[in-house]
Amino acid sequence: MSKRLILNASEVLTCSGFGPKFGEDMMDIGRIEKGAVIIEDGLIKKVGVQKELLKDINIEDYEIIDAKGNTVMPGFVDSHTHFVFGGYRAEEFSWRLRGDNYMDIMKRGGGIVSSVKSTRESTLEELVARGAKRLDSMVKFGVTTVEGKSGYGLDLDTEIRQLEAMKILKERKDIDIATTFLGPHAVEKQYKGKEDEFIDYQINEVLPVVVEKGLAEFADIFCEDNVFNVEQSRRFLQAAKDAGMKLKIHADEIVQLGGAELAAELGATSADHLLQASDKGIEAMAEKGVISTLLPCTAFLLKEEYARGRYMIDNGCAVALATDLNPGSCFTNSIPLLISLSSLYMDMRIEEVITAITINGAAAVSRADSVGSIDEGKKADIIILDFPSYHFLPYHAGVNIVKTVIKSGEIVAQN
Repeated sequence: MSKRLILNASEVLTCSGFGPKFGEDMMDIGRIEKGAVIIEDGLIKKVGVQKELLKDINIEDYEIIDAKGNTVMPGFVDSHTHFVFGGYRAEEFSWRLRGDNYMDIMKRGGGIVSSVKSTRESTLEELVARGAKRLDSMVKFGVTTVEGKSGYGLDLDTEIRQLEAMKILKERKDIDIATTFLGPHAVEKQYKGKEDEFIDYQINEVLPVVVEKGLAEFADIFCEDNVFNVEQSRRFLQAAKDAGMKLKIHADEIVQLGGAELAAELGATSADHLLQASDKGIEAMAEKGVISTLLPCTAFLLKEEYARGRYMIDNGCAVALATDLNPGSCFTNSIPLLISLSSLYMDMRIEEVITAITINGAAAVSRADSVGSIDEGKKADIIILDFPSYHFLPYHAGVNIVKTVIKSGEIVAQN
């Protein structure tokens, strides 16, 4: 039996819970001053004030992890990424800097369709190697669970290849991966004006193979103007739900289309982006328990307005935060950038930000029962910060202050 003891922390943040935190409850991060954590066989055995915990154990039975002068907290959960893809779109970023908007670039053959070409030309081995490199970087930032989407194939062969790459990468011991099938991520040229036929193709040809091979837990669609409308999105998501998959949706990013309302109607696990979500949609998500996953790095890099994080929390939503790492609109997996933008431009308190990238992030990938907090019985997915207080997360802006990353009780990274 492996037994470890995290000692001498200035504070332990438990973020305790086995489900999402809504509204004002997001402020509760379970701070324990001078705390300690007992780990046995990769699981959290006990957490509490160090002085009390040490009364009931023989310290010599444990390997000590010294967190003197440090903050201990749950590992981060990045609940929306596209980390498996081929090729890059650096030139498009320069186009945006000179004033071209995202939809204009898509109309010129850039955007998602450009990444589709590069991904289709990539072998399984190439996709695995590139994905592994990106995961290495995530782990160093303190991410212990990540979601990955397909969506840069659009056709059967490439969508399956992307998902198979993620299945191989799931064998890693330093990070857990939740997989999402995002076949309807864009419309190929031959399907322009025939989007209903493309949805039929995804439902009848691609979805059954994904389900048969057990390659994805979630299904997702880009519900947006000039991509897929609400009715097309409803049809695809309902088919995926009927096939036993959980639902996510790219909703109300550029135009207020009603994606948030659709997520609530269908009981989606999360609705993501939400820059243009209506008051009615926000109210519906809060009522139905849909996680509102916000992606401020994307808004920042697209020079768009930010989602109304403050309004959503004040109106009872469970907000999660994620990087949206992808090859076009948001080529970053920087957790420090995510924290800074959320705090400065979405008016989120740092306690709410912490909740959003721990327990609420875990809920957004249906894993709040096993990760996302330091609770007895959960996986010992823990990070140690190189400072004595969680207030250093926004204060040391844009800098990675994660010192040690622990996954299932094992140290997997040290910065």
